[in-house]
Amino acid sequence: MDYLATYKELLSIAQAGLHYGKDEFDRFRYQELNDLALQLLHSLGNEPQEAIMDLFSHESGYQTPKVDVRAWITKENYILLVQDSKTKEWSLPGGYADVGFSPKENILKEVYEETGLTVNVKQLKAIFDTNLRKDIPQAFQYYKLVFGCEILSGSFSKNLETSQIGYFAIDNLPALSKKRTTKEQLVQLMQQEGPCNFE
Repeated sequence: MDYLATYKELLSIAQAGLHYGKDEFDRFRYQELNDLALQLLHSLGNEPQEAIMDLFSHESGYQTPKVDVRAWITKENYILLVQDSKTKEWSLPGGYADVGFSPKENILKEVYEETGLTVNVKQLKAIFDTNLRKDIPQAFQYYKLVFGCEILSGSFSKNLETSQIGYFAIDNLPALSKKRTTKEQLVQLMQQEGPCNFE
């Protein structure tokens, strides 16, 4: 049994009930279900219960997967990656999609903020579903939209999010932030030809 997925689904049901429920007694039961789901999620890891509660405290209403946008930029057979300032791990440039922006606008913004580069978005290359990676558990489910991009102008300058950028060969990758980008994803993107790949 996949306990993490089950507990997340339980929490999602409770949050939807709290958001849409009108009956006072039903809302009380949904709150109990919400608290129980948080306790069960806490039991799976080493994080303090307060940290788990804080993580989910901003979630309300009907829960849907979150959207993450990433840029696929290559030079010959080398892949552009960015290094996170805090963790020092590497990933494709990108991040959470912001409300009010289209997917294309989000990736243009994320790439510029993290790399200083202005790019042209050419195509949607892949959509990855984080729920399919049971070996990399995450609190939320993400759809990762990876867009093929080409550089138009710009140069890197250190910023709050990334400490450096670099091009890497697929067989000589730095330490990756696996919740953001996995080697398997990079291999798949490198080998891909033709239409968008969905996973």
